[in-house]
Amino acid sequence: MALYKKAPHAKQSLDVIHTPISKESGFTLIEIIIGIVMLSISLAIVSSLIAPTEEQSADNLLQIKAAELGQSLLNDISSRAFADNSDMAGGRFRCNDAGQDACTEPLGPDGVDENSRANYNDVDDFHGYSEKKDVLGNDLDSTYNSFEIIVNVIYAGNELGLADNKLAKRITVTVTTPLGTEIRFATHKTNF
Repeated sequence: MALYKKAPHAKQSLDVIHTPISKESGFTLIEIIIGIVMLSISLAIVSSLIAPTEEQSADNLLQIKAAELGQSLLNDISSRAFADNSDMAGGRFRCNDAGQDACTEPLGPDGVDENSRANYNDVDDFHGYSEKKDVLGNDLDSTYNSFEIIVNVIYAGNELGLADNKLAKRITVTVTTPLGTEIRFATHKTNF
């Protein structure tokens, strides 16, 4: 067995290396709660900015459908005769002319069956009209079920500068979209 001697200059170090004890890194419960609250507030702000934009884009599509519906109905109504006493073919005989009947009918439907579109032969028959039917009297497509229609017809000759107020009628078609946007369409029908 061999014995080894240590050299006198070599020192044996018995020093212990001390390292500071580190805390584990992470978030405390309070920091997590504050983070969740701040995230909730920021998401609420972002969603409040997005929601009206989404509704407006839907309303734009509904307004287009309302415009098509209103313009179609207005064209149909204005293509009718001015009054029952007027020529249905286009003005050869006009009410209030010499030898013709007066234009004194009340505004509103004057047919036997007010539910039949066939009796709507002059513009004032549509006063108070709110049905969603096409020219043939058929129901419109189901996508129009949530739209509302109101037709108003009034004498409006004075609005146009005519001497007799009963020489013109203003036809106003109001279409309300499912989101509550009212769109009005108006035209005049004159007794000329």
